Amino acid sequence: MVVDLGHVLSVEMSSTELNEVHFWAPTFKWGISIANIADFAKPPEKLSYPQQIAVACTGIIWSRYSTVITPKNWNLFSVNVAMAGTGLYQLSRKIQHDYFQEAKPVPAEE
Repeated sequence: MVVDLGHVLSVEMSSTELNEVHFWAPTFKWGISIANIADFAKPPEKLSYPQQIAVACTGIIWSRYSTVITPKNWNLFSVNVAMAGTGLYQLSRKIQHDYFQEAKPVPAEE
């Protein structure tokens, strides 16, 4: 029995989700989470409330959505959990800096 591997591979690749937006959209969305992780080194005063609220809310909302749709998209779920986590962490840093940081005494000039 002779099996045409070219035909088998072409049928297999055309039916995978690698050719669909449902794979690539969440995969490229990882760039936002990676950029947010890179911003962990940024001073809290340079962080933006609107940006981090948008990242956190997007992560929370789409994490829930990715578990409700059929079929479940675990790549979408994982990237949005990462987005929610990094957004909430950055928001906590910003809030802690803006509202809970003790004022430092300023030395008097002579």
